Amino acid sequence: MTNTYPFDVVVVGAGAAGMLAALAAARKGAAVALIEKMERPGRKINITGKGRCNITNTAPMAAFLEKTGPDQKFLRNAFARFFAPHVVELLNNLGVDTVEERGGRVFPASNRAADISEALARGMKLAGVTYKGNCRVKRLVIDEGCVTGVETETEGLITARAVVVATGGASYPATGSSGDGYPMLRQAGHTITPVLPALVPVETDGTLAVKLQGVSLKNVTASVWRDGKKLGEEFGEMLFAHFGLTGPIILTLSRRFAQEMNQPCNLEIRVDLKPALDHQKLDERLLREINENGNRQVQNTIHTLLPASMVDACLQETGIEAGKPSHQMKADERKRLRNWLKELRFPVKGVRGFNEAIVTRGGVSTREVDPKTMQSKKIKGLYIAGELLDVDADTGGYNLQIAFSTGWVAGEAAATR
Repeated sequence: MTNTYPFDVVVVGAGAAGMLAALAAARKGAAVALIEKMERPGRKINITGKGRCNITNTAPMAAFLEKTGPDQKFLRNAFARFFAPHVVELLNNLGVDTVEERGGRVFPASNRAADISEALARGMKLAGVTYKGNCRVKRLVIDEGCVTGVETETEGLITARAVVVATGGASYPATGSSGDGYPMLRQAGHTITPVLPALVPVETDGTLAVKLQGVSLKNVTASVWRDGKKLGEEFGEMLFAHFGLTGPIILTLSRRFAQEMNQPCNLEIRVDLKPALDHQKLDERLLREINENGNRQVQNTIHTLLPASMVDACLQETGIEAGKPSHQMKADERKRLRNWLKELRFPVKGVRGFNEAIVTRGGVSTREVDPKTMQSKKIKGLYIAGELLDVDADTGGYNLQIAFSTGWVAGEAAATR
């Protein structure tokens, strides 16, 4: 069955980037079809921010770009055209109130991620976008270096003057983001940087994380080391799990070594449970506790320094007798305790899979995409947006903004082609 539709722009993928591309193109007056293999649009949006949707971040552009990579310059033009204030204004105009929280993170005031996808769907409908759900694209149709449409499984050929591919990366495949765009774009001649899970929990060797599973920590510092060289450091919250480590600072650190996992090296995460105290000040505190409460059992002294759920693991790991009086603690035992509190070490075994990754690292090489329009440098009329591109960022609303910005720019450019 072959149908030809008089569309100016076809957008493939109804995630954050695809919905913004369709909306931007339609508002420019283009006849737009948005094609999505799932039934409804915005499924991945609905699970972001633990169901709250961290829409964007209010950080100034320079600070915002510092959170992105590997090619920060590539995003400058897109951010200049459509940035955090534009997203907030767009959503406000579509009936969604927003609030700013700690760290400049912006959420819907309702705390419902679904409000974002529903608002964008309303906006597209008002703009005249034709939505085609349960419609899988098989391939791009390219003629003499120019895209002329797409071939779908259910509706055959759909022609257009421009095509925006915004099918997402490979993270959370259950939402429809299963890497479908990579083979399409590879066949179109694009280089695909190897894709890896990023912003993902970390698997560790040893039994310590298992002993501490379920324990949540705040105001700690975690750092990642490769062959003895520090790659990055984050301060904030983390959580121990049966497989290793997770939580905001661990997810952010995972970006620092995503590519290192493909190389032979020794990776290690070190956790500083007392970042406000250096070794000398921590030792002084220990001595003060011992002098003031020397007859108190060691386990009770350690309880003043750690959550109760960590005390047994600490005693086991340091080999300090739990029940003896604190004043009997020897200098080498204090040193072992101090080192445990300041440098809790976890050899990295690997990371969890794409099912648990917030974003994908890698994708279409940014050298092959025009940063001013998101148009392919390989194929005329082909635009690429969102997580398909080899750009990603830390947690905090940065990744959704990349999707919104690149999608909007691609949609406007496709409409005016």
